[in-house]
Amino acid sequence: MRVRELAEWLGATFEGDGERDLTGVAALETAGSSEVAFVGNRKSAALAQSSAAGCLLVPADWPGPSYQTVIRVPEPRTAFARVMSRFYPTAEIQPGVHATAVVASDVQLGALAYIGPHAVIGAGSRIGVATSVGAGCYIGKGVLLGDGCVLHPNVTVYDNVDIGRGAILHSGCVIGADGFGYVKEHERWHKFPQVGRVEIGDFVEIGANSCVDRAALGVTTIGEGTKLDNMVHVGHNCRIGRHVVVAAQTGFSGGVVIEDHVVVGGQVGIGDKARVESRATLGSGCGVLSSKIIRSGETVWGTPARPLKQHLETLANLARLPDLRREVDELKRQIAELEQRV
Repeated sequence: MRVRELAEWLGATFEGDGERDLTGVAALETAGSSEVAFVGNRKSAALAQSSAAGCLLVPADWPGPSYQTVIRVPEPRTAFARVMSRFYPTAEIQPGVHATAVVASDVQLGALAYIGPHAVIGAGSRIGVATSVGAGCYIGKGVLLGDGCVLHPNVTVYDNVDIGRGAILHSGCVIGADGFGYVKEHERWHKFPQVGRVEIGDFVEIGANSCVDRAALGVTTIGEGTKLDNMVHVGHNCRIGRHVVVAAQTGFSGGVVIEDHVVVGGQVGIGDKARVESRATLGSGCGVLSSKIIRSGETVWGTPARPLKQHLETLANLARLPDLRREVDELKRQIAELEQRV
C-alpha cells in the first residue's frame, strides 16, 4: 500500500513521498523505510526526529522535519490501531459446524456462524450472524450470543447468559458461574442459591481466565464497550458501566457499582457494595473499602483508597520517618545530658 492510499483510507492528509510503498507497522525505534510508526506523546516526538520510518502518523499540529513523510491525523494512536488492522487483518474462519461439535437440535445458528472442534452448545441457545465459537468452548442452555462475537478456545458460558454484538471472550474465561454467596447456621456455611443471570453489552472484551459471576437474584451486568484484562473477577450482582477499562488481576466484590468511563488499574480490590462514579480513576494496587463511594472524576490510590494528593503526602511523610527517628534519638540524648547536669 502506498502512503497516498493509506492517507485516503484514513480520511487524512499527507506530506512527503505519497508514492512510497508501505508493507507493515513498527515502533518508532525499529521502523524501517517501508513501515508505518506513530507519534503519540512528547517522548515519542523526540524519538521521531531520528526515526527511519517510511511514514509517520502525527498530530495535526506536528512541527517535525520537512524531509519526513507524514500523515496528519487527530489521534495518532487510534489511527495507528486502524492501520494495524489493515496490514494484519483477522484470519477468516470458514463458517460451519465442525464434525466433533455437539449442538442441541433446537439451537438457532445465524448465517456464517462457526462452531469449532469439540465445542458444546446447549438447548435453546442462539448464536448470532458471523459469530465464531472456538475449539473446546462450552455454551450452556438458553444462551444468547449476538452477531459478530468471537469466543476463543476453551471459553465457558453457563446457562441463561446474554452477550451482545461484537463481544470478544478470550481463552479460559468463565461467564455465569455461581457467585460467592453463603449463609451461616449453627457454625456451618450453607450455599445461598445463585439463580440470577449475566448480561454483557455490545463490543465488550473479556481477557483470558477472567470470571463474571451470575447474580444471586437479578442480574450481573457489563455495559457496552467495556474492556476487562486477563484474570479479572466480577462478583455477583455487580453493575459495570459503559466504556470502563479494567487492568489485570482486579477483583470486584458482590454488588459493586462501576459507572461509565471509569479507569481501574491492575491488582485493585473493591469491597462489596462500593460505588465508583463516572470517570473516576483507581490507581494500580489500591483497595476500596466496602460501601465506599469514589466520587466522579476523582483519582485515588493506596489502601484504603484516598485522593491521589493525600496518598502522595502520606508516602512523602513515610520517606521522612528515618530522619525523624534520628532527630528524636538526638533530642533524647540531649535531654538525658541535661537531666544529668541538674
